[in-house]
Amino acid sequence: MRRAIKPLLFIAALSPVAWLAWGVQQGTLGANPAETIQLQTGRWALKFLLITLAVTPVRRLTGWNVVIQYRRMLGLFAFFYASLHFTSYIVLDQFFDWSAILRDIPKRPFILMGTLAFLLLVPLAITSTKGWIRRLGRRWQSLHRLIYIAACCAIVHFTWKVKVIAGDPVIYAAILAALLGFRAIWYLRKRVERPGRTVPQSAA
Repeated sequence: MRRAIKPLLFIAALSPVAWLAWGVQQGTLGANPAETIQLQTGRWALKFLLITLAVTPVRRLTGWNVVIQYRRMLGLFAFFYASLHFTSYIVLDQFFDWSAILRDIPKRPFILMGTLAFLLLVPLAITSTKGWIRRLGRRWQSLHRLIYIAACCAIVHFTWKVKVIAGDPVIYAAILAALLGFRAIWYLRKRVERPGRTVPQSAA
């Protein structure tokens, strides 16, 4: 059963982009297909970021250690959809006009924040292999904490883009706050418990 989960999860993770490709072919993406593609790929990048961040809390709360083996794949799908989102902006919005892109990024804050979120994900995707984990050692975990900053930037990017502090932006922000809050509480709890565990029994 466990062997079947990863292929099924992989197929499910590809279904949004398959739906977009089908919509392009059938002409069912609305009056502005380019905007639909940008919006949907951005939403799914954010969703996969939150799902990736949810893996550790789920494992700690439920004891289902098996879920940890799917975290890397989920994180890579977050980067995949973020790449599609960024590429759609370059291709469908700016038509490869690099000078216009360089002027546009600092001019519009939501694009600047989205670009920052994407750039933060690049080193995480590159170093997601086992080889890089061995090379970086303890530094790997410190580097991959950038996902917290990337997720925050993505939330701000989405909120500034839609210009409405209600609905989905608020829901995504609340989920991220809950996930980060869980990590903060877990960290503080471990800090409090650690001194008691490290005192030798003979010292008493």
